[in-house]
Amino acid sequence: MPKAADPREEALRSLDERANALEARTSRDVPDYSGQAISQGSRLVAGLVGGPFVGLAFGAGFDLLAHTAPWGLITGILGGFGVSVFMAVNAARKMSAAAEKEWGPPQPLEDDDEDDEQ
Repeated sequence: MPKAADPREEALRSLDERANALEARTSRDVPDYSGQAISQGSRLVAGLVGGPFVGLAFGAGFDLLAHTAPWGLITGILGGFGVSVFMAVNAARKMSAAAEKEWGPPQPLEDDDEDDEQ
């Protein structure tokens, strides 16, 4: 005669199966964006630092050719800085549009009344 199944063992097995099914339904695979964020930040910093150096090189070259003392350097550095800020703003706008496309529009944060009581 076969031995009857232990009701506790059967209940534990059923509970374990339901817990695994619940975990499979509720868990989602979250991608790791750390490498992408580091590369985007490095690109922004490189653009902001590199722009004035490129402007410096062009300004120095212009000064050598036109003999205009420091004005080519000054104009080149300021122009390179302006171009680098423009490029950084455009890159940040593109990153923001891509994030909004993936995650949807930003949601407003709830008010934190704890900080107001100080």
